[in-house]
Amino acid sequence: MKPINALLFLFFLILMVPSQINARQLQGVVLDAETQDAVPFVYVHLEEIERVTNGDRDGFFQFQNIPAGEYTLAVHRIGYKDYHKEIEIEEGETTTVEIKLEPVSYTSDEITVTGEQERGVGAHLEHASIKISGEALRRNLGTTLSETLLNEPGFSERSLGSASGRPVIRGLGDERVLILQDGNRSGDVSSQSADHAVSIDPGGAEEIEIARGPAALAYGANAIGGVVNVVSNQIPNSMPVSVFGEASLQGQSVNSEGSASVDITVPVNKFAIHADITGRTGGDFTSPDGDIINSGLQNTHSTIGTSYIGSRGFAGASGAMYLSDYGIPPDPLGGHPNGVNIEMRKYQFDFRAQRSFNNSVFRIAEARYSFVNYNHKEIESSGALGTEFGKLTGTFSAKAQNREWFIFSEGSVGLWTEFQDYAVRGARTPDSNQYSGAAYIVQEGDAGKLHFELGSRAEYVVSSPKQERTSARIGEIRQRDFSGLATSASASYNIVRSLHIGSTFMHSFRAPSLEELFSEGPHLAAYSFEIGNPDLDPERGVGLELFLRYESGLFSAEVAGYQNRFSNYLYARDTGEQSISDPSLNNFQFVGENALFTGVELSSEVQMTNKLKLGGTFSYTVAERDVSQLEQEIRNTDEDTMPLPMIPPLNGSVYMEYSNRAFTANTRFVLSDKQTRLGEFETRTDAYELLNASVQYRFSTDRLLHTVSLSGKNLLDTTYRNHLSRIKEVFPAPGRNISLLYKIYF
Repeated sequence: MKPINALLFLFFLILMVPSQINARQLQGVVLDAETQDAVPFVYVHLEEIERVTNGDRDGFFQFQNIPAGEYTLAVHRIGYKDYHKEIEIEEGETTTVEIKLEPVSYTSDEITVTGEQERGVGAHLEHASIKISGEALRRNLGTTLSETLLNEPGFSERSLGSASGRPVIRGLGDERVLILQDGNRSGDVSSQSADHAVSIDPGGAEEIEIARGPAALAYGANAIGGVVNVVSNQIPNSMPVSVFGEASLQGQSVNSEGSASVDITVPVNKFAIHADITGRTGGDFTSPDGDIINSGLQNTHSTIGTSYIGSRGFAGASGAMYLSDYGIPPDPLGGHPNGVNIEMRKYQFDFRAQRSFNNSVFRIAEARYSFVNYNHKEIESSGALGTEFGKLTGTFSAKAQNREWFIFSEGSVGLWTEFQDYAVRGARTPDSNQYSGAAYIVQEGDAGKLHFELGSRAEYVVSSPKQERTSARIGEIRQRDFSGLATSASASYNIVRSLHIGSTFMHSFRAPSLEELFSEGPHLAAYSFEIGNPDLDPERGVGLELFLRYESGLFSAEVAGYQNRFSNYLYARDTGEQSISDPSLNNFQFVGENALFTGVELSSEVQMTNKLKLGGTFSYTVAERDVSQLEQEIRNTDEDTMPLPMIPPLNGSVYMEYSNRAFTANTRFVLSDKQTRLGEFETRTDAYELLNASVQYRFSTDRLLHTVSLSGKNLLDTTYRNHLSRIKEVFPAPGRNISLLYKIYF
């Protein structure tokens, strides 16, 4: 029996072993605070143990097999303020709560109720953990995950056409931002190149989470930019009260796109069964200057999952399929004048099991296994296959959540392993394997008005080509071993009731990827001839953030300054030289250089009346690399630094939101400055202003909940160019877009 299979079998046996403890249950009913009527279809979340469930049509919900302890109960429902309450689950007893939600006629988003079991002030570091759900998620829902996140301060979108966007956070992207779905890595190659799309459709998301600092170390030592987790709950972790689900239809004008999705969860004895499917199709995107040639897309994502819900935990599995065909617009240098077509296929199997404990230092133990079969073909307009990428990824992780010990109130410890089998066709890049292993610990605690979090992750990586050889272009292709330690610490101090000051420190470690080590050959869809470097050392970064946050009933504001310093910052550097074998492509050499990222973010919101609020955001990042003495001599300059390429310019937005019961209207004015701090062979972009707006309405019929969202982006049809677009020299960004989303909960 293989080691991973043995571990899974052992964990499943542990889950099923009889126990003397009694099952703890949490149940409740959700009512309208004004009418006292039941509120159906609520989304309920126990944050500390990541359990979720949905209320039924009568507002009733329940959780089973909950370990005794203190928890934060979060309740979300369209049309009502978010609700958080501290509760205590006692051993062997059923805890019953009554929750009264306040309608959103007053536009503040959240109400927090604190009981006798109050945790320390500042228990949630909101500056390091953002959640997007409900109306905000529907209002910003775009074709890609990165488009959906653009309104968050510090976020921008790296793209090569509108279908292949990927999030960039504070100027950091690629391997420094981890993309997850339900806590598992996506298994694609979107971090490698701008033409590779993220294999997650945001249309199926229930919420999107962004984490930085110590919390990110549970997922990788390299996530100095942050972790983006799309929550879909494909493996149920709680028994639903009854059958529930949702369905949606969406259309948008900018590319005549249509999409539809449906998901449903059904209880069957002690099993919960979940199924979902999402489909999306659209033609070429339009801009004020005309069509963006070969930018259409077709996506299909489907999942079926089931869980056995026992008295001490659950064990479940899911199978998913993601199929995507999309276009890459023509090469600015004319290498492929008709563009390239991408065929992406991903098949994924996930297993997850969780067991709760009483009278133990540990509250919960959990094991996960994921296997992804990923294939990506780049096809020329003639029908010839240009480049093909294939990757098999197997991941196993185990973690335990602990109760209070020493100075810590709670935390987790875990192990993580991953195997990759990687192959490229159409280039001289060798087939290769990568073996990774890690152990981590993340803990948090309180000391009076001070809340703190600490984390550490040790990681070991082996990158091994299947055939060792010497290449005249990149050198000796051989096995490389890397090891390192990543650490992080966060602290938040409550100066006065509404004012917090805090800081986050992170030291990251990133082994070079297989692409950075061994790439050798043309990558037509990315307009590049990629040259790896088998001698690369690991990338190490040191990040520091300082923030000040004020939050009261009528006004909130946060300002943050940050600096990320890298030794051996790894990226593909445009040499400006034409490839000898492929003259239409420039050579892109993977290099490691010292780099410094410095920036500031600001967000604020003020409640003008009980129905109207105003807000704004501001972000600015400066990034530069060191210039060696040899390079100074070649360039005939005495400048010892120069800007890094693909860094977003100063940008911000101001918005106004009006809310009255079932109706919400939002207007946002987006501003971006010109970018004149240019990397080598990079084109400047001009300043621009955009006008966006949306209206949403919700209503109920026959115990069903309906929501309708009408959104407009770039309403003035402004011609502008995204500085992080690889095709900005040829095509501007998409023009005016009107989107209509209808969603029903049943």
